[in-house]
Amino acid sequence: MRIEHDYRRGGALACLAAWDAHRAQVAGRCEHTTGIAPFSRLVGQVMTTEPYASADRVFWIVDNGSSHRGGASVRRMTKAWPNAHLIHLPAHASWLDQAEIYFSVVRRKTLTPNDFTSLDQIRDRLAAFEARYNAIARPFSWKFTRTDLNDLLHRIDARNNAQPHTRAA
Repeated sequence: MRIEHDYRRGGALACLAAWDAHRAQVAGRCEHTTGIAPFSRLVGQVMTTEPYASADRVFWIVDNGSSHRGGASVRRMTKAWPNAHLIHLPAHASWLDQAEIYFSVVRRKTLTPNDFTSLDQIRDRLAAFEARYNAIARPFSWKFTRTDLNDLLHRIDARNNAQPHTRAA
């Protein structure tokens, strides 16, 4: 997009989302900033709806963002929502974060090109995409089982142990 010399930034929104891997559903919200309070509002939005409100356990798998990093975040989550369990992904493993995959789709499908005239227009487009996504998304049907993984690891180990080791000269 071409930008005129008198272009003025209209602000920014923080898009937060929780992705339910079992149901392939997204609960999202836009905030004016990131941080503990916006993340807590997202958690409250999810945890007060079914099936999460009455679930014995709800696992929140999160990256190491500042709003949900470390032991303090675990204690904060447990205090507010006793049935919620915060699990941190390893550093530099955002590819394991299913919400990050959703954000990648959002960026390609809704935010490109970046031709918005207002924050409300962005908020509306994100909400419309979330509604559409929730209407058509289906959970992944994983075919690769734990047994398949163990078999693969044993085959790799057997192949590595069967190869003669050579010494470097």
